[in-house]
Amino acid sequence: MKRDRIIVERRRTEILQKIREQESVKVEDLAEEFGLSAMTVRRDLQYLEDRGMVIRFYGGAMVNPAYQCMTPEDELRLYRRLLGRYAATKVCDGDTIFINGSQSALGMLDYITAQNVRVVTNNGKVVGKNCPNGVTVTVTGGELREHVMVGENVMRCLLNETADKTFVGCAGVSPIGEFSYEIPMEIGINETMIARTTKDVYILADHTKILDLEKQRPHYGSCSYDRRVTLITDEKADAKTVKSLRESGVEVFQVGLDDINI
Repeated sequence: MKRDRIIVERRRTEILQKIREQESVKVEDLAEEFGLSAMTVRRDLQYLEDRGMVIRFYGGAMVNPAYQCMTPEDELRLYRRLLGRYAATKVCDGDTIFINGSQSALGMLDYITAQNVRVVTNNGKVVGKNCPNGVTVTVTGGELREHVMVGENVMRCLLNETADKTFVGCAGVSPIGEFSYEIPMEIGINETMIARTTKDVYILADHTKILDLEKQRPHYGSCSYDRRVTLITDEKADAKTVKSLRESGVEVFQVGLDDINI
């Protein structure tokens, strides 16, 4: 079933690419090129139209100009919103959660619907953020490095807390399940959050941070965690790296543009 879905998603991506290259296409031409029935092509075009990617007309479809104008930066912002939205579904009534300096992780606060949720974070961008009803926030304090709070105050606060779940971002994810960070002191903070988590740990990382062996970027430091973690990434993450991560014991969930209308 999962393989069938992957095949369908790949086909729809290829159809969209064909439409973008030619600006408009006919159903009969797509059917012939992809070896599909006209009915299947129409279903695929309806799927793409429902997500704002194409505009259908009698006998064919053209690219939606609004979608055509989406820049890579726009797409990346959208994927990061989707990461946060999915992460928010993992929060239950009464949870205490840790969130680190990740902007993607902090974005989940826009989508939490659970009640009586307590958030403990060293993310300075939480200040002034409007949180949903039922969510309270404790800020660790500490020395600001960009928007991330670091230092002894953060550690003292965390050592007085426990969380049901932790949501952290990172600068990179290697195929063997090592997570890297731009600020060295983040490693100890994240490890402390995770060590003081009683249930589940989630790592949020968009596809630009999922690194293959040839494209790994140097960061200040990296670490692996001695417990099971779930990686939340998106559908554009390097397939070989995702496969390697799963083989190394990391559970991986990928969000997709199926959820574009958010």
